Amino acid sequence: MTVEEQVRELYKDHARMPYIAPDRDLATWLLDAKPVPKRNMEPLTDGLLAGDIILLWRIQFDTFTTDSVFPKYFEYTYGIDAAKHLADLVKNGYAAVETAFDSLDHVNATMKKNMLKTKSVTGLSKMKAADLDFALREQFSEEELAQLFSVRGYKLTTKGETVLAAHSEVIDRHPKKKF
Repeated sequence: MTVEEQVRELYKDHARMPYIAPDRDLATWLLDAKPVPKRNMEPLTDGLLAGDIILLWRIQFDTFTTDSVFPKYFEYTYGIDAAKHLADLVKNGYAAVETAFDSLDHVNATMKKNMLKTKSVTGLSKMKAADLDFALREQFSEEELAQLFSVRGYKLTTKGETVLAAHSEVIDRHPKKKF
């Protein structure tokens, strides 16, 4: 039996075939394979999967950005290509990419000061984060600011908040960090 046939056999009873990255070493993985749980591949509301709910959950913390790295658990535990699913969540109105102004909380103070220096703003050393944000709003248009940095945050839409609330059982099953 080929490696591909072994993988198909492993997932034959799943509602969908989980995503497997093209660069995954299947032969090595199969030696100690922990398959994606069946329930994570069963469609939920609007065809979303458990991995989509976890993506929405991560977004609601306001720390998920266009530069965020996707943990391996999206592939190995939830069976999704997280980057593609995130794009689909945005396209289908569950999440949105923030504007440059809304994404300022993902930019450090040094970068903000350097942006303001291009407009010859003085007194930067005395400014706190809120003052820097205010000055940026006074000095730049959205279009100008958008050209100065590329990182953008994600935010949930009302539709995303609703579906997230409707599937709290998925989040309850997800391992949480202990602080």
